[in-house]
Amino acid sequence: MDLVIAAFVIGVIGTAVMDLGNLLFSRFGATSRVDLRILGRMARGWARGRFRYTGPGEMEETENEAILGFLTHYGIGVGLAIPYLLGWELIVGGSASPSFAVIYGVGTTVASWFLVYPSMGLGLLGLKSPEGWKAAYSSLANHIFYGIGLGGGLYLL
Repeated sequence: MDLVIAAFVIGVIGTAVMDLGNLLFSRFGATSRVDLRILGRMARGWARGRFRYTGPGEMEETENEAILGFLTHYGIGVGLAIPYLLGWELIVGGSASPSFAVIYGVGTTVASWFLVYPSMGLGLLGLKSPEGWKAAYSSLANHIFYGIGLGGGLYLL
């Protein structure tokens, strides 16, 4: 299967599993709920060249922010699946490992901890958020779900 199509499929599955895991665990209060509106505001700001905020309240509300956040969220999920498949093919060779996909998913937590949270003004790991450490481990849990979804998607291919 073409690498881009495979990445699209497993990226969507990985992100959907991430969302389902987040929905389930956040309902029980174990993790923070992903706010697609805030992600949409951040994406709109990035598109306009604004990459740093002092806090989420500084981000301007924008039209269709939940839809933009959803598209950004799934776009990132697909975008992160490409280096996994391509890297595996170039470095290891052969079909990507579904088991290692979970480890890769954990590794993608770095993006939220050191790029997304600081960009939103929430500091490294999201520790300046009102939830403190819960933001950090929520992100880790979400990315574990993402890795599980990537691996599951690879089994389906």
